[in-house]
Amino acid sequence: MIEAVRRSLLTTVAFLLIPLLSGCDTGNASLGLIGKPAPALALPGQPLAALRGRVVVLNFWASWCPPCLAELPSLTQLQQQMPAVTVLAVSFDRNPDAYARFLQVHHVALRTALDSSGRSNQAYGTTMPPETFIIDRDGVVRRKFIGAPANGWTDPEIESYLRALQ
Repeated sequence: MIEAVRRSLLTTVAFLLIPLLSGCDTGNASLGLIGKPAPALALPGQPLAALRGRVVVLNFWASWCPPCLAELPSLTQLQQQMPAVTVLAVSFDRNPDAYARFLQVHHVALRTALDSSGRSNQAYGTTMPPETFIIDRDGVVRRKFIGAPANGWTDPEIESYLRALQ
């Protein structure tokens, strides 16, 4: 009996260690951008370099992503409450029609851009939306959020942080 429990425990530990030892991507690769200049984005009508001098909340999303839809009102509210901060939402969508339909159906009132090539996702190391980067006025990446903040984008701590970057 003790031997069976021991074997079961060792098997469980082995399964837990496999991802760590195999070099699986943990989603933290893009954390290496923190403190470094934000990678340039060449998006139609939305060049990131043109926003230098402003704090930018750069959000990667997709029309097929339920958490992206859930955080949309909070991002919109942040943009309305803090007009000196620019929220730029870059879509992962491959289908321009799905992207346009989403914007229309959900009355998206944010600056958005479609990057169906995936180049911006690669530049930022994003793997699954929503992922959001905070970029300061000098164009330096300061923070990364995987998913929406627990208390939304209008959380007083986040707003205070963004004000401090202005």
